[in-house]
Amino acid sequence: MTDVFARLESFGDRFRLQRGLTPGDDWISCDRLLDPWSDELKRVLDAERRASGQVSDHATALTVMAIYAGTVTAAAVLAWAVEGTVIDMRPHNVAIRLSPHHGFEAVALREPAVEQAPVEQLVAWVLDEHLLPLARAMRVRTRASLRQLYGGVAHGCAAAFCIASRRGGGVDQLENAYKTFLSAATGDPERLGTVIRLKEGDREGLFYLRNTCCLYYTSAEQVKCSSCCLDSVDDRIANYRRVLADGVVPH
Repeated sequence: MTDVFARLESFGDRFRLQRGLTPGDDWISCDRLLDPWSDELKRVLDAERRASGQVSDHATALTVMAIYAGTVTAAAVLAWAVEGTVIDMRPHNVAIRLSPHHGFEAVALREPAVEQAPVEQLVAWVLDEHLLPLARAMRVRTRASLRQLYGGVAHGCAAAFCIASRRGGGVDQLENAYKTFLSAATGDPERLGTVIRLKEGDREGLFYLRNTCCLYYTSAEQVKCSSCCLDSVDDRIANYRRVLADGVVPH
């Protein structure tokens, strides 16, 4: 089990999971976020709106959904992709700590339960019991588009495969794992974006093309994601090829 967590951390900070909750820290239990009117969900949305300077509640929700799926549960997706193991990321077993900046400062498991399991269990624990109910809760609270919220879920899950493919993970293995994940996934992620494979010189990796927008360009930072659907597919691919050639690892 320790080896699984250590390998996840080798792919970057976003895949780091704390085992156990540090007493005295201000943790938010993720199962509370599934209640659309909970104080905890309000805290998460308010923190992101302050940090990013978003213009509206629904834009804030879309930004939070993309960040959440790409950090909080991404480690479980990657653990399955590279090790064939499923981490218990059901919301009652997960807690987050807010950052004073954009995103989350830490993700923790109450019990670091890991088991060999098929993709269907990953989908059940990460999508059916966690990310999709969270998207629906934010839809109720902020009236953000459910399709766009699901787009954030699809983007966040795909990010685990794409980022790992450019940080030492086997591109073939991760591409095949993503296809297997798509075949079992709920929430219709196949219609919300596409993973492509690019090669420049001796560098190769997977990249994501979104079909929905997280509206982060409406924040105070006024920047678009590298996968933003507001840019043409040709422009996004050209940009991805440039950064791949330069050895940069875009999110």
